Amino acid sequence: MFNKIKELLSQNKKDVLYSPIPGQVVPISKVSDPTFGEEIIGKGVAIIPREGKVFAPVNGTISSIFPTLHAIAMVSDEGAEILIHIGLDTVKLKGEFFTAHTESGAKVNKGDLLLEFDIEGIKNAGYDVISPIVVCNVDVYSRIETTTDKARGIKDVIIALTKNAQ
Repeated sequence: MFNKIKELLSQNKKDVLYSPIPGQVVPISKVSDPTFGEEIIGKGVAIIPREGKVFAPVNGTISSIFPTLHAIAMVSDEGAEILIHIGLDTVKLKGEFFTAHTESGAKVNKGDLLLEFDIEGIKNAGYDVISPIVVCNVDVYSRIETTTDKARGIKDVIIALTKNAQ
């Protein structure tokens, strides 16, 4: 699958998302929250973080940083609507263990630090740190390909998008 993604990328037919969180990339179906695991709000992957930092997976604009700092929504320069959600039910932490390094409306570049979070603090508070990365506007893509089951860093592609024919 990864070789196929690399081949298509070389033909410039794909928009790609790089891993926003260093860690183990797993299928979204591994997320116990059905909103994510059953792909109700979009398609993507989940990451089991090894480092408590969130980086911009693409060049784009922050459309929303949630007041509780547990999630960031952004739109890539190519139009992908992306949700990065840190942990499950972490909205209940009301911002504890999270530090924002960006704000709504900010223009960001791939690799910019967006957010930091305390993995152990979140776990010790009783929350799962598995973090869904979801493309929400799936209707504009004919294909959404994911790369999972490997440890990834922020220089690794985790999602490739093919837009519908225009």
